Amino acid sequence: MTEKQAVIIGGGPAGLAAALRLREKGVKDILILEREKYLGGILRQCIHDGFGLTRFGESLSGPEYAQRFIDRIQAEGVEYITECTVLDVSPDKVVTAASKTRGLLQVRAQAVLLTMGCRERTRGALATPGTRPAGVYTAGVAQSYINLQNIMVGKEVVILGSGDIGMIMARRLTLEGAHVQAVYEVQPYPSGLPRNIEQCLNDYGIPLYLSHTVVEIKGRERLTSVVVAQCDERFRPIPGTEQEVPCDTLILSVGLIPENELSLAAGVELDPRTRGAYVDEHCQTGVPGVFAAGNVLHVHDLVDFVSLEAEALADSAAEYILSGSLPACPLEVVAGQDVGHVIPQRCSGTRDFTLYLRVRRPLNQVSVVVRQAGREVLRKKMRKALPAEMILLAVKAAKLTQDANLEVTVE
Repeated sequence: MTEKQAVIIGGGPAGLAAALRLREKGVKDILILEREKYLGGILRQCIHDGFGLTRFGESLSGPEYAQRFIDRIQAEGVEYITECTVLDVSPDKVVTAASKTRGLLQVRAQAVLLTMGCRERTRGALATPGTRPAGVYTAGVAQSYINLQNIMVGKEVVILGSGDIGMIMARRLTLEGAHVQAVYEVQPYPSGLPRNIEQCLNDYGIPLYLSHTVVEIKGRERLTSVVVAQCDERFRPIPGTEQEVPCDTLILSVGLIPENELSLAAGVELDPRTRGAYVDEHCQTGVPGVFAAGNVLHVHDLVDFVSLEAEALADSAAEYILSGSLPACPLEVVAGQDVGHVIPQRCSGTRDFTLYLRVRRPLNQVSVVVRQAGREVLRKKMRKALPAEMILLAVKAAKLTQDANLEVTVE
């Protein structure tokens, strides 16, 4: 067994940003464990632009954004192992992994940083009735086939779900010569960013049908058609509204789930709203010395926010490694009216911190309000608030007391 100051699980945008910030803070003995053949995570297959506007002040493609961090990782000499699958993380911070080059290895860390990202919700999670033909893909798998492996997935395409990857794939498939018949969304509002609706659907004449879902999949060896129906306010198909749509490919863009099997193994408690870990303002989970950031904590809409959150995590992790402790966080941060979730779920009241949240439904002309014991701490007026867009609030410790929980509401 070897020992490290910090072990980072996942070499995507969160893990890379955290490693570099740890180096800046004086933590030298760092190990990154990455399951794929190359560093960069999901960014390697995201060849469209739009990354880096917040972090670097310019528009980059996914590989360009990742390469900026990878170049610095290599220049700094940060140790990393690719093609390495982490099998277990124990509550006492022993990481067990299997590597193609090093075999089975165990590393005891002073701090473990969970930056594993998330996975896609599949057809099995939706329980869509019908046969099991070829031609049904999640959006990320289709993106990997086309962008990394140069394999075309189909010609007549239906997309279920208006998530960002699904809409980006609608554009990508159209550019590659496929015919995207429509995008169907079960909710009464889109689940992706407005800019993607405009640039990926409207600009290419691809229709978006809200309150619609796929109720049956048909075909034997290959998909031949799907049956689409309108849905009521409880997302139940309305009888008599079914329509059969001929197609050879169905792309699913129906949500992302934080990759938390290793978190559970380490004894980390999960938040049912985010499906990620409960964390305090230091991004520390309930297990001392185990931190989480990025999409494994909660699903982000912009990679820039992933990097910034991971750098904030690294500041706290460096303090924990070098001093052995962090301030206690006894105050709860509660999601109130029309707030879907908040990160962090606990704070100390003694330090400034950034609050991440999403609203439950589209709202116009509202204010996001943070209160403590009925006293208004912060108010942010917004012309429009959408579930697809994460809201960031800078909470100042000078306005907080240390004897009452915080509540975040939308009014």
